Amino acid sequence: MSRLSERPEKPVVGLPVPHESAVLHVTGAALYTDDLIHRTKDVLHAYPVQVMKAHGRITALRTGPALAVPGVVRVLTGADVPGVNDAGMKHDEPLFPDEVMFHGHAVAWVLAETLEAARLGAAAVEVDVDEQPSLITLQEAIAAGSLHGARPVMLTGDVDAGFADSAHVFTGELQFSDQEHFYLETHAALAYVDEAEQVFVQSSTQHPSETQEIVAHVLGLHSHEVTVQCLRMGGGFGGKEMQPHGFAAVAALGARLTGRPVRVRLNRTQDLTMSGKRHGFHAEWRIGFDADGRIQALDATLTADGGWSLDLSEPVVARALCHVDNTYWIPNARITGRIARTNKVSNTAFRGFGGPQGMLVIEDIMGRCAPLLGLDPMELRERNFYRQGQATPYGQPVLQPERISAVWRQVKENAGIADRRREIDAFNAAHPNTKRALAITGLKFGISFNLTAFNQGGALVLIYKDGSVLINHGGTEMGQGLHTKMLQVAATTLGIPLHKVRLAPTRTDKVPNTSATAASAGTDLNGAAVKNACEQLRERLQQVAATRLGSNAADVRIVEGVARGLGSDEELAWDDLVRTAYLQRVQLSAAGFYRTEGLHWDAKTFRGSPFKYFAHGAAAAEVEVDGFTGAYRIRRVDIVHDVGDSLSPMIDIGQVEGGFVQGAGWLTLEDLRWDVGDGPSRGRLLTQAASTYKIPSFSEMPAEFNVTLLKNAGEEGAVYGSKAVGEPPLMLAFSVREALRQAAAAFGPSGAGVELASPATPEAVYWAIQAARRGGVSRIGSTPDGSAAEGHARNGHAADGRIRADAAASNGA
Repeated sequence: MSRLSERPEKPVVGLPVPHESAVLHVTGAALYTDDLIHRTKDVLHAYPVQVMKAHGRITALRTGPALAVPGVVRVLTGADVPGVNDAGMKHDEPLFPDEVMFHGHAVAWVLAETLEAARLGAAAVEVDVDEQPSLITLQEAIAAGSLHGARPVMLTGDVDAGFADSAHVFTGELQFSDQEHFYLETHAALAYVDEAEQVFVQSSTQHPSETQEIVAHVLGLHSHEVTVQCLRMGGGFGGKEMQPHGFAAVAALGARLTGRPVRVRLNRTQDLTMSGKRHGFHAEWRIGFDADGRIQALDATLTADGGWSLDLSEPVVARALCHVDNTYWIPNARITGRIARTNKVSNTAFRGFGGPQGMLVIEDIMGRCAPLLGLDPMELRERNFYRQGQATPYGQPVLQPERISAVWRQVKENAGIADRRREIDAFNAAHPNTKRALAITGLKFGISFNLTAFNQGGALVLIYKDGSVLINHGGTEMGQGLHTKMLQVAATTLGIPLHKVRLAPTRTDKVPNTSATAASAGTDLNGAAVKNACEQLRERLQQVAATRLGSNAADVRIVEGVARGLGSDEELAWDDLVRTAYLQRVQLSAAGFYRTEGLHWDAKTFRGSPFKYFAHGAAAAEVEVDGFTGAYRIRRVDIVHDVGDSLSPMIDIGQVEGGFVQGAGWLTLEDLRWDVGDGPSRGRLLTQAASTYKIPSFSEMPAEFNVTLLKNAGEEGAVYGSKAVGEPPLMLAFSVREALRQAAAAFGPSGAGVELASPATPEAVYWAIQAARRGGVSRIGSTPDGSAAEGHARNGHAADGRIRADAAASNGA
């Protein structure tokens, strides 16, 4: 086992410890960015001037009326920017735009003594707009050819030959919804300038180094003149990877111009209408199977709704393409990716970062095609699992295909699948108006940033004379437990009790040039960097201890805060060891660094090995559906998930549970709606609050929820043998959607295929039930106002893009 993976005697990692801020969270003592204004003197409040048009050119901006409002101090406009008027990394996101690109676009910011004065001042600003035509829906953008960014193509094998060799060929399309992050804490920043003109920004950001970079270029400064700190976030889910930069820049610009601290904090409606979402996608596909139901070829085009600017759309589409295969070997594939430009908020990272969108395409295909092939969906999936020696469509070998089968078998055992399916059959036979179904889906999710340069992490570890330890690292805490794991890694590496270690807030002047806490790589990168720094310190201290103990340094072990030499009864307490090292002028601080090895990626050819390893998991979900309304409940969920050798089991189980529920929300509940009419409010987000946008709550939780971490699953070459856990569990929720599909199908004749909208709301399930009762294939699309509408198709009728069996290639499917 490698030095990075090997665990020492009596490690602190692996223990089920509580979240390091749990007590602060539940008592309300935890401080977030906006809480800091109460500890800051003379704060000005910023409020956006939003233009309520989907698209238009600004012909006049009159700020004078705002300055007449009592309490208003200044109105920030593009003329105030000393550097680059842009908040994005692609230089396509003007901070103060002269063209409105979505309904609610902020074109100026008002600074005032109170938030109410700032609001009134913003309402007083006069903006004249020459309204332009707008594209709101993905379909409108595709029809208009409104695309931007890269158009990657992933190609493997001979696609035409694969289809020629297929006994069954099906074509179809799928459009699925975007998703709002709905973190508890909205976007927030607090900035001030000190006596040396150093700009200090507190920001709720997943990427402090990039926030620092954007603030610096907006202000026309160098990065060493800007410090960004993230104390903690009240949720992020990817929504705070790129989008906080502009809000931090507004606060910093205001502080620089007024000499006073400036606070930006969006209310919920502003956050919903101004910040990006998960990318909705449209997919057109053609798939071929052999006579035994094994995939022979896949040809698909995936189009993401990027919104008005690129943001992270290009890497999101790249990751979607890299995850179209999920757990299935596809020998011949041609997958094309595109980004549609619409007049909506700029869509951005969201837990899974394109992976869920890519996987949903293949899981939807498997669920739709199984009855057409005369196969049980579980059997169809099992037949197509990766096997040893096979590689992904982009050329990366799948080195642990046995784990795909291992988690699948274990979840079937844990869930008692065979017995429960018999019980479900009996229940369905006895209940004509209520049906139950049980489905299993698995996942294979690549861990690492697709952009190789981001796969690096840094840390700074300090040991003080009294033996206490302070660690700094480049990752940010958004409730996911990263800081807890870093404390455990440091205590384990140094060989001391957990209470000896404390963690400092993430700051760019302690650890520079860090990557975003994203891609599920936070623990891998920062944990390895913390371990590296602690190893440097431990080796120095072992030299000191060896002299005191009369041993060789290589024979000294530090365990539970006591240093001992092998074969010796003498020992030296940690505090005494540290004090001795200080007196001997031994350096008691170390900077750690880690770069993920073995990665290579060619974005032009779409080939390489972009991932360090794959995380695996499987979930079995049972649902019950009401045939009159389409309403449903999740009766039971069983999950087996591969987190390697867990660093912190309580944290990991919580991540699995939370990720699964968030995924179920995306697939079944969360339904963003925009006004797509031609009236004055065209482009307006209609679901602007929790009253109209439904996120999962306790009532949506499974009545029985069982999560098991795969045992004996240590990952070679990862910090203490662990695996990433943040994003992969979200995709286990495909099991809920597939169970709903099968429950709807149970209302119709045996073998009927069912198409299901995403999100599979009760309304969508109702239409699927109606189609199943008629024995056909249901297609749920969207009407112009965004509401669900029923379509209907049978095999052989595909003019509208619905699933069909290709008559020329199908053998009676």
